[in-house]
Amino acid sequence: MKIGIIIVFHNNEKDIDTGFFIDYLNQALNLELCLVNNASRDNTFQLLKEIKESCSTKVSIVDIKKFKSDTSAVRSGARYMFNQFDLNHIGYISTNLINNKAYTINSIIKALSKNQNIILKYNMSVIEKKEIKQTLFQSVFSIIEYLEKLKKNKQLVNLQSELNNKR
Repeated sequence: MKIGIIIVFHNNEKDIDTGFFIDYLNQALNLELCLVNNASRDNTFQLLKEIKESCSTKVSIVDIKKFKSDTSAVRSGARYMFNQFDLNHIGYISTNLINNKAYTINSIIKALSKNQNIILKYNMSVIEKKEIKQTLFQSVFSIIEYLEKLKKNKQLVNLQSELNNKR
């Protein structure tokens, strides 16, 4: 089952390791990525385009010209993914949250790729517990929240070392 991941960037040129992204994305199975450039003023958009060129079948870019809140940027990415792909599971990562929680983009991508099936199963169990069917935007989940909950339950593969290993 394919999972969609939205990653919102805003002036993250120094945080993006294109080689790392390309290596991990080329290894990832059943993953569709939407990179949202939220009105970056630095070289972020160029780096995202480099990633897309090397992983074109798995990566899409949404370029937002005027800065929006993280929630609005995630909605833009979700709207794009729901219109372009047949996905039942879409998660998001905000680089602002990564910076606030002292993770790196690389550590989250690494943890996500190693634990993709566990995250999918966890999301399915969350959906099953809901009594009311969720709307498009209500069904989009935070990858970081899921990783933290699964880490707390000791269900993840090497998450502690991945999240603490700053590359």
